[in-house]
Formats: sequence, structure tokens, C-alpha cells
Amino acid sequence: MDLIDRLRELSVQIPKQQQYISTEEATKNALVMPFINALGYNVFDPTEVTPELVADVGTKKGEKVDYAVLKDSSPIILFEVKCCGVDLNNVHASQLYRYFSVTAARFGILTDGINYHFYSDLDAPNKMDAKPFFVFNMLDFDEGTVDELKKFTKSAFDVDDILSTANELRYKREIKAIMAVEFNGPSEEFVRFFASRVYSRRLTQTVLEDFTEITKQAFRAFLNERIESRLKSALDSEAQEIVPEQSKPTEANEKAEEEIEQDGVVTTSDEKDAYMIVKSILREVVDVKRIAMRDVQTYCSVLLDDNNRKPICRFRFNNKTQKYLGIPTADKQEERIPIDDLDDIFKYADQLKTVVNLYL
Repeated sequence: MDLIDRLRELSVQIPKQQQYISTEEATKNALVMPFINALGYNVFDPTEVTPELVADVGTKKGEKVDYAVLKDSSPIILFEVKCCGVDLNNVHASQLYRYFSVTAARFGILTDGINYHFYSDLDAPNKMDAKPFFVFNMLDFDEGTVDELKKFTKSAFDVDDILSTANELRYKREIKAIMAVEFNGPSEEFVRFFASRVYSRRLTQTVLEDFTEITKQAFRAFLNERIESRLKSALDSEAQEIVPEQSKPTEANEKAEEEIEQDGVVTTSDEKDAYMIVKSILREVVDVKRIAMRDVQTYCSVLLDDNNRKPICRFRFNNKTQKYLGIPTADKQEERIPIDDLDDIFKYADQLKTVVNLYL
């Protein structure tokens, strides 16, 4: 089984376990140990993984790090575990930081069992960096991030190989974070950069204020157009595949259409478009041929294997003032999420993937 498949198996269990994990020890047992095991290290072999590794650091005696992955009896990766749900961005990895400088390990990982922050000594030798160079989220990963994680597996671990791309990973992550901030609220510097290229007169404060909103709208429009372009390409490709089957209306199809009209159920263009968006999101985790749509009077369902017991989501678009996306929760209830635009469905891609993974 490939690493991404092992991680998917673990990720679908997390929503079921989270509410029962309230301590660091529970986080270690339920989440971190399976993660280390997925990387190919035997957590029950102390020559590969040592829990509570002890060392004296300066005046501090008996310092411990939660886990140390070993190679040839020497630590290569250190883990410091915090309780599941803790915001790692607000946590200082004190034990990891101190222990890092007195071992041969070049990599330290701070984790809450869901998010894994990978650190090294890129800025100064034997001194752990203040910022992680790589972040892995067990509830939100793709093939690209898993490919980076593979470098830390037992079979592929190579210090030089990891460090050769570590800086690039760090800078990419930080640039993406800056872009996210600018996307939500463009800074004056960001606005001025674009305004100066399209506006020939003096950039007064009033002009900059106007361009702040213009820049925000342009940024959003650009991203939406890129998304729509990729979605259209995927839909066109899919349409070409099914045209031969639909080119000749069959008696069964005509009968089905008559039954829909008699029941007063009309599948709207918004529902069809939303269905295609959901399929484009889920094609990463399941064969889209297994995703079906059923429309009734009050809502439109998207199902796995056309099975009512496997609902993926519901489109509640009949309310003229507000559309809702319904997503099943862990306790089999439906969370109704208001959406203003069909593109908003992309914001809930992770939840939709989690629902499907639970069935799989």
C-alpha cells in the first residue's frame, strides 16, 4: 500500500476520534504513533523509535523529547507532541528547540496529531529555525504534499535530499501565506504596485482607497476565472466521454423525463452546475462514475453509488433569497451552510472529501 493510501486510511478515522482525545497521551497513542508507523518506522521497536528520549541539556537535567526516530542508533527525527486541537502557531516548541541543538538530528516535528510542522537548522547550524519549512495537515493533503512527506519515510530518508529542497518549500509556504493575506485585505504596498502600472496620474490617498477595492475585486475575479476555466475544461472532457451515450434519446430516458415532469421536479441549471463542481472536487478521491444525483421536491442530493444511505451533500436551492449546501456531519445530521455563489462550494472541498472517505 502506498503512503497516500495509508494516510487516507488514517485521516478518515480522525473525525471519529477527535471528540475523545483530550490529552497529549491520547494524541500520541491515537494519532502520532499511527502516523510514524505509516512512514515505515516500527513504533514498537526501540531501536527505530524511542519514546521519551532523555538527555541533559545545559543546566537542565533529564530533558525529554516525546519521540525520536533513530537510524544506526542515532536520532534523525525528533517529535514534540501537543494535545490535539492546539494551535501550533501559538506554541513554542521549547523541549524540541533545546534538544535539537544537542543531538545529531537535523529535523524536528511539532504536532498535535493532525498538523505536523517540520523544522530544521537552515538559518544557523545546530539551532532550530523559528519557522517550519514544511507543514503537513492530515485532513488536507494532496499528492504534491505527500510526495514531500515521502522523503521522511524509512525507505527514502536522505538528509541531503530533504535539505536540498527545504528552503524552497519554506519560501513557497511563506509566499502563499502572504498571498492569502493580500487576497483578503490588500496592503497599501500591494495596491500601489498594481495601481502604478495602470494609473498614470499621482496616487493620492483617495485614489489608493479606490484602488484597494478595485484590486481586491480584480484579484478575486482572476482566481474565479482560473477556477472556471479549469472546471470548464474538465466538464468539456467529461461531456465528450458521455456524448455517444446521450446522442440518441432512448425510450427509457424519455419515460424518465416524463415521470420527472409529472412529479413537478425540475433540476435547475444551478443544481446541475453544483453537481459538476462536486464531481470535479471529488475526482481526487473517488471514481466520478460512482457519484450520482437525485432530485426531489425540496432538495437535490449527491450520493455515492446512487445509495441513499451514502449522502455526500444536498443542494437546497429552492429558497429564492438564500442557497444552502447541506453536508452530513459525524453524527449523521446535516449541516446547512449558506452560500452566495456556486464557487463557494470549493471552500468546503475538504469536508466533502472527508464524507466520501468515510464511506470508502
